[in-house]
Amino acid sequence: MYEDEQRTAKIMNAFTLIAIIIGSLGLFGLVSYMSTTRTKEIGVRKVLGANLLDILKLFGTELALLTGISFVIAAPISWYLMRNWLEEFAYKIELGIGIFLLALSGILLISVLTIGYKSLRAALSNPIESLKSE
Repeated sequence: MYEDEQRTAKIMNAFTLIAIIIGSLGLFGLVSYMSTTRTKEIGVRKVLGANLLDILKLFGTELALLTGISFVIAAPISWYLMRNWLEEFAYKIELGIGIFLLALSGILLISVLTIGYKSLRAALSNPIESLKSE
């Protein structure tokens, strides 16, 4: 029973993993670009007394906003598509908010790990190196 759906689920899981990897690489590239273009700003902030948390907030707030906007756009679309797909089954389940909270927590975890690594490297860099050319 539902062998086609099980096969489809395996394929979807593989493509989901690929999409997560591609998305994480894109996010890592965005953070790398931001840290490269803001090298002098980070150096000036550190010289003026910014601590590690201030530098991490500099990257985190902007990227958290982008992550939140993407979730707000994707959640209703996925709810609609999942609801339509689940209506075809004999045994029905309700889509609760729990599955979306789980997805949001997964997205936030992946984002924090991706953003945190590059932001931490930028925050721990020597401000003298970034300000030498001035």
